[in-house]
Amino acid sequence: MEPFVVSALKYRPQRFDDVVGQQSITQTLENAIAKDHLAQALLFCGPRGVGKTTCARILAKKINDSDESPSSDNDFAFNIFELDAASNNSVEDIRNLIDQVRIPPQVGKYKVYIIDEVHMLSQAAFNAFLKTLEEPPAHAIFILATTEKHKIIPTILSRCQIFDFKRIGVTDAKNYLQKIADNQGINAEEEALQLIAQKADGAMRDALSIFDRVVSFSNQNITAESVSINLSILDFDTYLGVTKQLIDGDIRAAILSFDQVLTKGFDGHQFIVGLASHFRDLWMCKNEQTLKLLEVGESTQKKYAVQAKEVAIPMLEKAIAITNQCDLQYKTAKNQRLHVELCLMQIASLDPEKKKDNPYIKPPESVAAPTTSTPKTTAQTHDSQTENPVAETTHVVKDPPQKDYKQPETETKSVVEEPSPTPKAEQPESLKVEEKKNAVDLNIKAEGVSGLSLSSISFQKKHKAKNSSDEPTANRNSSVSQDELEKAWTLFVEKMEARGEYNLAALLNLDTPRLKSKTEIHLTFPNKTNKLELESSKTKVLTFLFDKLENDFLTFNIIVDTEEEQKYVYTPKDKYEELVKANPLVDAMRKDFDLDL
Repeated sequence: MEPFVVSALKYRPQRFDDVVGQQSITQTLENAIAKDHLAQALLFCGPRGVGKTTCARILAKKINDSDESPSSDNDFAFNIFELDAASNNSVEDIRNLIDQVRIPPQVGKYKVYIIDEVHMLSQAAFNAFLKTLEEPPAHAIFILATTEKHKIIPTILSRCQIFDFKRIGVTDAKNYLQKIADNQGINAEEEALQLIAQKADGAMRDALSIFDRVVSFSNQNITAESVSINLSILDFDTYLGVTKQLIDGDIRAAILSFDQVLTKGFDGHQFIVGLASHFRDLWMCKNEQTLKLLEVGESTQKKYAVQAKEVAIPMLEKAIAITNQCDLQYKTAKNQRLHVELCLMQIASLDPEKKKDNPYIKPPESVAAPTTSTPKTTAQTHDSQTENPVAETTHVVKDPPQKDYKQPETETKSVVEEPSPTPKAEQPESLKVEEKKNAVDLNIKAEGVSGLSLSSISFQKKHKAKNSSDEPTANRNSSVSQDELEKAWTLFVEKMEARGEYNLAALLNLDTPRLKSKTEIHLTFPNKTNKLELESSKTKVLTFLFDKLENDFLTFNIIVDTEEEQKYVYTPKDKYEELVKANPLVDAMRKDFDLDL
């Protein structure tokens, strides 16, 4: 049984034509050799696994005309010397190298010195190498290779001809893997090789190592599913399926799909990064000019083209922005799973027309009836029986149908604008107030405004102003006594305490209301803060007093007692001054003992 040789060594290129993805560099080197314009100091820099050392060995063989030699497979034939600077980075190692350079070659034209990982040399070793590198013997050529050019001192860089190796493209790596698979008689799917090339991230050596690993796992039959399982990466079909659910607005299905991804052992950050790349690829499919940037197989490209037609460009741009923001904030999120789920919910809600899940609280089918024991009029009873057979005393209706979310416009108008059949003189005031409240609630639901939002408060104010202008009513002007005012005031405070509004109740208990005239209520507070708090709730208090005292002309006159306000002591200095006023001996004691505040 022959020993196994890894593909990275077995298929190492032996000619410049076999080097993958570095055509510009290989062509330059071939022309330089042909025209005898080759520099004596070359620097090959670039990422790992892109062919730096391979090109150095090919160049060393080619300049000695060793292509036809039987020993061309030996990397050290024909005066080729390779030095690992990672383990030979001292000044003494460089001195030994310089001593060898002085001796001319016995066979061949040049001595070639390949120094790999040259950035690992010490500062002293670099300085010892400077003179030889600047003026080498005519028979010596130095080829330096490194992955970190920025660590090499500028004096070395200025003495070398620099070649920057680029990352190998996904398409080039895939085609090379396909050639190796055909050579070994391995059946490999195009999408599977595409995933391997993407996972290699531009390094051909990494791609060949992954290829050997997948071949051992899949037993000569490489599929996209086997590659996804072996490399722990998500395939294209996963993102296509999740994106389809997000386009349809199916939030529940998208979250369940994300749960399946987590169950398989994938990381949420990996999922959201892949989803952002997927949206980017869909955006690229929208234009023929950017279609070439889509690095996927032909079969996958057709799937992307079909899905790209189902989503608009504005939605794609917003989805890319949302996923990118989720990617940036993922590591700082406390609940990372919820962070990704919120991202999916936001994307699924971008198109409200296709949204299957309604995230808003659905209103009840019927408006809650007043809790008072006031009997309904005949006309109201008839309307409730014909328009809504559901009992009006029902306050909460669970799971109402979606079609009843928005109240019909005609029904709203009948409640707000049509006059009541019962004469106003015979209709109780409490029922009038309740009808106005119900009308406002119906209008809010008809307009699609949430009852708990700032927009609803603005809408109610506009609605009240409209009703006051459209339907003028007779203002009540009953006489009010001080005793009646205090009773109504106490009753309102008890009502606030029962509803849990203790701050407002405590504020109203700071002073007893005084009726200075027939309609003006005077209140005295110790500071401006109390005045501002009451003014913010003034409408609620006056509305209660209007109905209780049957007088719509009541007003507040809030006075701030400056003397009372000055009595409040806040700072240590103020406290000390108050203490001195109470006992002057305190100040004398402070002076005698030379005390500080």
